[in-house]
Amino acid sequence: MPDGIAAPNGAPPPALPPGPIGGPAAWRGPDMAARSGEWLHHLTPDELAARAADGRLKAMRGIGGRTYEVIQQALAGEVPGYLADLRARAQADLSPAGAALLAQLRGDLHSHSEWSDGTTPIELMVEAARILGREYLALTDHSPHLTIANGLSIERLEAELEVVDALNAGQDGFRLLSGIEVDILEDGTLDQAPEMLDRLDVVVGSVHSHLRADRDTMTRRMLGALEDPHLNVFGHITGRLVEGTRGTRPQSEFDADRVFAACAERNVAVEINSRPERQDPPDDLIQRALDAGCLFSIDTDSHAPGHLDFLGLGAERAAANGVPPERIVTTWPLARLLEWSRAGR
Repeated sequence: MPDGIAAPNGAPPPALPPGPIGGPAAWRGPDMAARSGEWLHHLTPDELAARAADGRLKAMRGIGGRTYEVIQQALAGEVPGYLADLRARAQADLSPAGAALLAQLRGDLHSHSEWSDGTTPIELMVEAARILGREYLALTDHSPHLTIANGLSIERLEAELEVVDALNAGQDGFRLLSGIEVDILEDGTLDQAPEMLDRLDVVVGSVHSHLRADRDTMTRRMLGALEDPHLNVFGHITGRLVEGTRGTRPQSEFDADRVFAACAERNVAVEINSRPERQDPPDDLIQRALDAGCLFSIDTDSHAPGHLDFLGLGAERAAANGVPPERIVTTWPLARLLEWSRAGR
């Protein structure tokens, strides 16, 4: 994190080693990050390498045998065998069509860091995306209204943009896109100042409150958001939950034909959210969005580095529903993607 920029909670940022050495600690999600990542963040690259070489790293609290092996392989510049195995097993579950589509995906337009409700620093999300072969990743932390998710005020978003710029200055062949998952408020407006949205590469808009509103109310709310030229991707459009620790939640009711027609008219991509607990939109709505002529964005909605590998689940659903790759914006090269995302601003 550049000098003079506060950590997301306002405290001075801890020293964070650059490169892949911090990444493995958070691959297994919040539990592993809490047990081992917090200790690694306070080591310089030289200190971490020295402890790995003489065995002291293995004696540190929260560092088990597998974690130790992953860190050693990452220090050697290798993709850790454990992570490669996870990827191979995930891809083995894909159909040939799903695997072929996954291979065409260049990036991911929906991810979170510890600046809002993610579990790990931005740097770790970037390194995980690079390990997975992504060409770009949009950092889309939440907007101010969503206080339960530590949404970013204008001031905090400005500070985060400085971090994004600093990280991109040291990247070769990878781009961290500036972005936001902006709350679609009850009146259909987007929960961030237009002048801030103007500065971002990607704007994902999602409904997070009053999900059980009646059909007409929700339709007006969604159509209002689609009037805003900043909106690029409509995130987890039904809000449903089909499994997981948060339980289940039925999908919101809205006039899908009108909403998808507006998405198609304004070139707003309908997100195929890859998270297993969301699987949003359901198959029948993917078909209706296809019929309406919509673009799509296959995203992970990641809150930890390991979630970035959910992309295959979204690819499988898109392939099963016959979504053409050319209508999926995350198959596009970066220049074309940015031309599309900034077209209305």
